[in-house]
Amino acid sequence: MASPSTIEFTDANFESEVLKSPVPVLVDFWAEWCMPCRMLTPTIDALATETAGKAKVGKVNVDHHQGIAVKYGIQSIPTVMLFKNGQMVKKWVGVVQKGTLAEALTSA
Repeated sequence: MASPSTIEFTDANFESEVLKSPVPVLVDFWAEWCMPCRMLTPTIDALATETAGKAKVGKVNVDHHQGIAVKYGIQSIPTVMLFKNGQMVKKWVGVVQKGTLAEALTSA
């Protein structure tokens, strides 16, 4: 179960929640059938809780929202992207350590 702070980004809300966000946004591209994605979920949920109010952290289910995945060229999951001022500024593919993501969010 996702943390209440973890946002579900969709084709419908991606522009308003991510691209027009006044704070940095960490986006996890994932799918339910992906085991590495499931391994990353507790990290994403913890970051969402810890950065609430200072940044947004959420997930895009690539099976349900293929438009966003295609737009950003997602070829492997999990892929995590950091957006700032509507632009993607960092990208990781695979399971990423919490400290790495937290440091990137803090510096953004």
